[in-house]
Amino acid sequence: MPAALMLAPGLWRVPTVKWDLVNSFLVRAEDGGVTLVDTGLKSAPARILAALSEVGSGPADVTTIVLTHAHVDHAGGAAELAQRTHHGITVHEDDAEFVRTGKSAPTDGSMRLGRLMSRAPRDVPAAPVERTMADGELLSGSGLRVHHTPGHTPGHCSLLHEASGTLITGDSIWNMRSRRTWPVLAFCTNAALNEQTATTLADLEYTTAAFTHGPDITGTGRDAIREFLTHPTRFGPAL
Repeated sequence: MPAALMLAPGLWRVPTVKWDLVNSFLVRAEDGGVTLVDTGLKSAPARILAALSEVGSGPADVTTIVLTHAHVDHAGGAAELAQRTHHGITVHEDDAEFVRTGKSAPTDGSMRLGRLMSRAPRDVPAAPVERTMADGELLSGSGLRVHHTPGHTPGHCSLLHEASGTLITGDSIWNMRSRRTWPVLAFCTNAALNEQTATTLADLEYTTAAFTHGPDITGTGRDAIREFLTHPTRFGPAL
């Protein structure tokens, strides 16, 4: 399996765990500068660096590292990749302190599993925050439009690559085994808010839905998201 899967010219999905369980993304600008979206688990940097090499780039070409949110499977490799690329992290201001301290965003205390998860070790190496991003902002160099979709974490963001019509959903919605579901609700900081803000993704303009958990849907991505939001399902029980 290739290390990098092309979604559109200059845009690749990078599976960092088998079976598309966790994905990062690469966006390369015309000047060769690369934006990395999400850094995976602590073990992911080797796979991400291999993907960079496969598409003809390297750590020195990375100009921006963006996190959709501060969870261990998205920010675990942030510290190492910041060191390798000599660039700090770009993240929404509401998740920035979690990245700076290496603490994962809190889980939903209204659920039994959420309370148990809050006591489990979920820390990652602290990473420098280079800048924060805001809702509606167009990130320079990548053409990614920021859509703040809080709930999974306070600063969770989805990212729209307007030029190719590709939406990176983040963890607002999963596509594990090609089945759209909410994320594990107990992993959210506020599960009800996650479900509320995810509905805004139906109104954006895109044809490809690229998930941080699961394979992408090309051509009919928005239709699939809209269908899911009309008939949503959970990933496992609500504990």
